Amino acid sequence: MAKQQPSARTRSSPARRSDAVAAQPQEAEPAGISPRIAAELLGTFFLVLAGCGSALFAAIATSGGAQVGIGYLGVALAFGAAVAVMAVAVGGVSGGHFNPAVSVGLAVAGRFPWRSVVPYVVAQLVGATLAGALLFAVASGREGFDPVRNGFTSNGYGERSPDAYSLGSAVLAELVLTALFVGVILAVTASTASKAVAPVAIGLTLALANLIAIPIDNASINPARSLGVGWFAGPDALAQLWLFLLVPTAGGVLAGLVARGLARPRLAATRS
Repeated sequence: MAKQQPSARTRSSPARRSDAVAAQPQEAEPAGISPRIAAELLGTFFLVLAGCGSALFAAIATSGGAQVGIGYLGVALAFGAAVAVMAVAVGGVSGGHFNPAVSVGLAVAGRFPWRSVVPYVVAQLVGATLAGALLFAVASGREGFDPVRNGFTSNGYGERSPDAYSLGSAVLAELVLTALFVGVILAVTASTASKAVAPVAIGLTLALANLIAIPIDNASINPARSLGVGWFAGPDALAQLWLFLLVPTAGGVLAGLVARGLARPRLAATRS
């Protein structure tokens, strides 16, 4: 029996080695929960501030009668750049999730401890809400500002969609694009991937997802991003918020399940 103990330890080691998260190969456990929560709050705050701020203040702008706004492309790139920058800046502390769908997807894939999901999600929602509050305070300084009338960069479908896309279109877009986004994160942070390019790949994927989804529903891909500005956009925005909380999370779960299924043959080969 004594000879069987090393074999048992060997069989369990691949699962431990696969505990990678977001923009780093492994969770920074030595940092303790408080620094990781602070990093998630700060990262999500910056993501919403940069992405929604660019949409609110710079997407449509005029100067001397000429259109100088950054448009959909600029907003999409702002979201992508923000997540890449914060992945580099604080990813080593928390893993750089900044998105409840990412935290849940990693946990489903066995790459993040379930006990940390709730603290991470709470931090992400608080960070996003603080960013939304700051954007609201700044935008309120302009005469005639009406967050309900202009939507305050909130997500929506039907009459609240930028191009009047239906509920079904929004569900499909959010589910598939979030699943692909979380899937890319799982792929580029795997133990065999090059970690140097992970933030760039994640940022570009988020930018592409936003570029597709902005005309459909203003692009959530992140429940925290939706809630952070949704608070301030009026009752119609809040009535549609359920979709942008539940469907991106479901997309993260789907990506986690696929990643877990794909990992099983590799783990079986390692154990053999």
